[in-house]
Parts: sequence; structure tokens; C-alpha cells
Amino acid sequence: MNRRQFISTAAAAAMALGLAQTAFAFDGAELYSGEKALYENALKEGLIVSFDTGPTWANWAGQFKAFQKRYPGVEMVYNDLGSAATVVALDKSRNRPQADTAYYFAASALDAAKTGVVEGFKPTNFDRLPEALREKDGRWLTVHTLSVAFLVNTKLVKNVPQSWADLLKPEYKNAIVYQDPRSTGQGQVVTFAATFGNGGSMDNITPGIDYLGKLTKAGNVLRTVGTTPYAQFLKGEIPIWIGYENDGLKAKFVDGMGDGVAVVIPKEASAAAPYAISLVKNGPNPNAGKLWLNFIMSDEGQKIFAEGYVRPAVTGIALPETVAAKMPTAPQVVPLDIAKATAKKGEIDAGWAKAILGQ
Repeated sequence: MNRRQFISTAAAAAMALGLAQTAFAFDGAELYSGEKALYENALKEGLIVSFDTGPTWANWAGQFKAFQKRYPGVEMVYNDLGSAATVVALDKSRNRPQADTAYYFAASALDAAKTGVVEGFKPTNFDRLPEALREKDGRWLTVHTLSVAFLVNTKLVKNVPQSWADLLKPEYKNAIVYQDPRSTGQGQVVTFAATFGNGGSMDNITPGIDYLGKLTKAGNVLRTVGTTPYAQFLKGEIPIWIGYENDGLKAKFVDGMGDGVAVVIPKEASAAAPYAISLVKNGPNPNAGKLWLNFIMSDEGQKIFAEGYVRPAVTGIALPETVAAKMPTAPQVVPLDIAKATAKKGEIDAGWAKAILGQ
């Protein structure tokens, strides 16, 4: 069975199941005005095709489970393509779209909007997003952010660093790993975090590049890498990883490191990377797509993201008790203006190569 046949078969089965349901499968108040009517229309489609929402990332597995519990009869098909590949796939299938929604690092969301493969839709809580975290017409919007933090192996590091200034100390010689900004989105975000922590801004990234140069000249950088070093961190091969907060919390609370890891958001400032989602233009199941976006942007959906140790994008969301203590308030974290960040990529690439490699 090819992919198109699979989706058609799944849709038919889902529709049959949906028609067997009562008109509204959930009790209590609506999450937003019009939820029940939208669910009824989505039932007629019976399927949602969600691109790039791999279940092991950002607690999409939790979102799938909660969505299908609330909306039985609307089945889900998803994949894990990667951000850039998702935009390519949407472009190639623009004449006969396969997806209803697409999720990606926000820089790829800009590409999707520019390519014309997504359309404007403003789900619930859209107006509670900071302006830098949404496209004005809703062609993309941020669903959660990932904050840069120091992930410290406390079995290898005696004194846990609390600041960017601390990382320059001689005691951290050959201890630090981070991703190369020339080839990774995370490396770009780390550069902005270092920028904010050293007096720079979205418009002035020189302080961040200069700082990373100082870190290298001090001999404190063990290596820079082109892919996530999560597995190496778990194995105890990395003393300090400048990475994403959620990876550190996952290592601590899920993957067995426990007190062997400390997760520190640097006290001066840090950066938060926005991850966005869009409604695909002319997608096959538009009502189901809108139902899905509304759910993950609702207060309930945003809390489900937090359960995966990523920070909700919607302002004013109270974190669940199970994670609030593990993700303390961090007012020093600055969300990236993704349009400005994308425009700065060339400058970061060239500046980093000169400061770190002398090229």
C-alpha cells in the first residue's frame, strides 16, 4: 500500500468511526468559542495529517494522546521530516497538498510563508503571543520555545557555573561543548544567547561572537559539533554542554542522570528559540487542521508542551505542578525575533569563523 492509499484508507476508517460517535464526544465547557461546531465539521473529514511532529520531540506524543481522547473519530497521521525538509515537501506537493499542518523551527516557517505553501489562520490565544512570535496574518505562529542553558555534568564539574562570566574561568578548561552555528539552528541560538548575556541585542551580535572567541582563546572549549551531542552527554563524555534546557531536564528526570546533571539558565541573560506551526494552504482536511491548531494553542495544550519540558509560547500560562519546580521562572530569557535572527545568519557565520577559526 502506498502512502496515498494509506491516508485514504485511514480517512475512510476514521470517518466511519466518527459517524458512530455522538455529536459531541466531550462534556463540560468549550476550550474556546465554537469548539464543538468545529469538531463536528472535523468529524466529517475524520483525519488530520500533521507534518514534522515526531512523537519523541517536545511532547508531541502527549499532544496526540490528549487530542484523540478529546476528539474521538479524528484520526492522526504524522511524520518526522525535519524543519527544512518539511518546507521542501510542502513545496513539491503544493498542487496536491498532503499535509494539513506543518511544524518547524521558526526560521523554516518564514521560508514556508515566503514560498506560499501556508495560509493565514489565527487559533485561540493567537493574540496572547508576543508580536515577534507570530506572523501578523497567522501564516505561522509559535507554539513553544526552547531556552539556552548550561547543562552541567556534576560528576565531572566541581563548581557549577551560573553565568557567562563564570564559563571563562580557568577551571573550565577543555570542558565546554556547543553546536557549530554555521551548520545548526541551535548553534545560531547559542550565539544570540551569548550576545544577550554580554550586552548585545538582535541588532548588535558582535558581543556574542567576541565572547565565543574569548571562550575558545581561554582553552575552555572542548569542541564544537554539527549534530546534537545528547547521547554523548548521557554517557558522561561532556562536562558542560551549552544547549537547550529541555534536553538537560530530560536527561535529569527521564533518562537517568538525576542529580548528576544541573540545568542552569545563565543569570545575565539567555535566548529562547521559537518553534512554529502553520495551516497548510489547501490542505485536505482544513477543519481538522484548525481543530488541531486550536487545541495545541489552548491553555490545556500549552500545558501539555510544558510536561515535555519546553516552555509555552502563550503568555500567562500557569505551568502544571508536576513541572513548575523543575522549570523555574526565568525572566532573563529573551525570545528571538526570528525575522531579525534569520537576517543575521550570514553575519554570524562569517564572524564566528573569524573569531574562532581565524578564517
